[in-house]
Amino acid sequence: MPEVSAHSATVSTPDGQVKLNWAGVTDTGRRREINQDAFFAEYPLFIVADGMGGHIGGEIASASTVARMQAIATGAKITPKVIDKALALAVKDIASHPETTDEGTGTTLTGVYLDTSGSEPHWVTMNIGDSRVYVLRDGAIVQITTDHSVVQELIAAGRLSPEEAENHPYGNVITRAVGPTEGATPDYVRLDVIDGDRFVICSDGLTKELTDYGIRHFLEENADPADAVRAMLAAALENGGRDNVTVIVLDVADERSRAASDD
Repeated sequence: MPEVSAHSATVSTPDGQVKLNWAGVTDTGRRREINQDAFFAEYPLFIVADGMGGHIGGEIASASTVARMQAIATGAKITPKVIDKALALAVKDIASHPETTDEGTGTTLTGVYLDTSGSEPHWVTMNIGDSRVYVLRDGAIVQITTDHSVVQELIAAGRLSPEEAENHPYGNVITRAVGPTEGATPDYVRLDVIDGDRFVICSDGLTKELTDYGIRHFLEENADPADAVRAMLAAALENGGRDNVTVIVLDVADERSRAASDD
């Protein structure tokens, strides 16, 4: 199993501190020869990309996209406009690479960033494709992102049940990607910063092998994010590891709300 280590950051806000702890890992899995997933996890940005395409095209697509996103994480404040510009550059990178001539080459992108530009910090999730962001809050696991996939469209139209979707032949067909011929505009969702929240950002290599209940189980059994990441990866591999597996666990401790409750 790849090495996993926990990281932390303390974010100062006008009315107190927010402490973040996280860990991430990516693994080729048991069926694939190369790993076309990539991830970046450093405050304030936590993202996963799942590449697709012949030969090493998917690997190039995910790595190129994560590199462009990493660049904005170390610069000025992150905004949807800045992200959209970075993704437009990633599309050009992918299209101009000599080994990504296949029109099917591209990558998903999903994740969260912490926006501290306003009077109150808040999370913003972003999503293109079928990688996912979950949050565990008050004992309930909720999928924040909506898959851009043929199967999800069939579910939304009432033509397919979630149970039927699990084994649908078009289960891997996505309807939006970062790539040479696809639009690359993410869906954005704004979330409050809540003490005790635990985010899971993952590729579909995890969700193919673990149900939402399984993800919640491993979060509840492992208070440390590195332990939770290891446990989820081990379970995904044990359940078949049919695809590359990437997972980030991000824990939120909002000391502002804790101080308020002590008053």
